[in-house]
Amino acid sequence: MDTLLNRALQGNPVIEGDNVTFVWQGDRPPQLIGDMTDWESGNPIDLSEVAPGVWAHSLTLPQDAYIEYTFWDGQQRVADPLNRNTAPDGFGHQNHYFYMPGARATALTRRRRGVHHGTITRHVLENDFLLTGRKRTVLLYQPPTAEPCPLLVVLDGQDYWRQARITHIVDNLIAQGRIRPIALAMPYHGRQARGVEYACSEATLGFLRYDLPALARKELNLVDVEANPSAYGILGASMGGLMALYAGLRAPEVFGRVLSQSGAFALGEHDSVVFDLVRHGPTRPLRIWMNAGRYEWLLDCNRRMHELLAEKGYDVTYREHNSGHNYPSWRDAIGQGLEMLFGC
Repeated sequence: MDTLLNRALQGNPVIEGDNVTFVWQGDRPPQLIGDMTDWESGNPIDLSEVAPGVWAHSLTLPQDAYIEYTFWDGQQRVADPLNRNTAPDGFGHQNHYFYMPGARATALTRRRRGVHHGTITRHVLENDFLLTGRKRTVLLYQPPTAEPCPLLVVLDGQDYWRQARITHIVDNLIAQGRIRPIALAMPYHGRQARGVEYACSEATLGFLRYDLPALARKELNLVDVEANPSAYGILGASMGGLMALYAGLRAPEVFGRVLSQSGAFALGEHDSVVFDLVRHGPTRPLRIWMNAGRYEWLLDCNRRMHELLAEKGYDVTYREHNSGHNYPSWRDAIGQGLEMLFGC
């Protein structure tokens, strides 16, 4: 077991093929929580003593998995001193992470020499009626082209920009000829009001349908969506993924391309209204790309939504990944969705 501890000191967990061993050194071990346990709300894992003061637990994981985890003392999270790799979880915590041998972070986020980069500008929109807090920061991205482009609205714009590095991804996809040039409008979310704003809100839909495109048309060189109906797209994750599909269903003449990542189509035991819109409404002229992680609590409702969309005749593509509910997973997958919906 000295060998196991020594290996863990070089980087926890210890990975051999598809076997992953989490190691803790100390008198009393915390429990292990992560994507594979549904975090602390699921079934935390007890570690076993394998040598005096050395505790461990082994799991078998897919070769292409990306996993986030931490330790848990029954009341609060405990950092892993043997793993320096951390990522924010969006709820004020830092999770530890690792890639299995068959997985790696997408190379599309790297700034490459010789690649022309788009320009990013910051704006503030005001609306007393439709916006919580009256004001909303919006980042606009103009791709490196003089031609009119379709617009992609990116919900949770600050997170897709900072954590998913979406502008780098778009720059590289354009440079590689994998997508046509697209412009981005990245509105920030409403902080504590985010859940209310993205829970199929008609107020948010009004802002996305009218105020945001008006700003984008003023500042960016866009395709005329009235002359080219359904030319714009909308992207979101989790509650943003729910709102993205809702916006497409409610305003398909604008948002004809929907990218929904780990959409929160069910809240607890209750399905959201998007199920009724798809089930009982007319089939809209949408192209939809969805993805979800096999280690997240929203997997079932994403599978059910995909099945319903396909049953109703929608043009829908669905992907699953061996990962959880986090921006690294969405970042590594989003290139597939962009290429599917905006490919040359």
